[in-house]
Order: sequence, then C-alpha cells, then structure tokens
Amino acid sequence: MPRMQDSGKKRVYMRKRVCRFCQDATIRIDYKDPKLLKHFVTERGKIMPRRMTGTCANHQRKLREEIKKARHIALLPFTTASR
Repeated sequence: MPRMQDSGKKRVYMRKRVCRFCQDATIRIDYKDPKLLKHFVTERGKIMPRRMTGTCANHQRKLREEIKKARHIALLPFTTASR
C-alpha cells in the first residue's frame, strides 16, 4: 500500500467524551425534567446522536424514550416554528 503524502494539515485529536450519567449516578433521566433533556435535543428538535453527546448506548436508549414521552405530553416541542 502506498503511503499518502502529508498535505500540510495537522491532525486534530478529540478527547473521548464520557457518559455523564455513568459518571454521576445522582443524575436521573426523567421525562419530567425538560431542562436536562434539552441538552440532548438540537435547536430544530432532533435527538442528538451518541457521538455528539458522548452518552453510552444504554443511557442513549433511555434518553430517547424519555424525550419521546416528554414530547408526547408537550413538555418538549416536536419541532420549532419555521417562521
């Protein structure tokens, strides 16, 4: 395999994000806490992926369910107003 030439760009090393729910067991994921859930939803209303938030798979699944519950009872919006 031929090696690629260095194009002069520096590599950017990102530190691995750590699941905040695994780190701090006192934080509970609950649909009645929209303030916490808003950190895991984009400004357009989409649920952020694990690679952006750093949550583990188990907590991401729990977050997804709680965000959907909060949307269903109108604690979180499904989308933002377009205009």
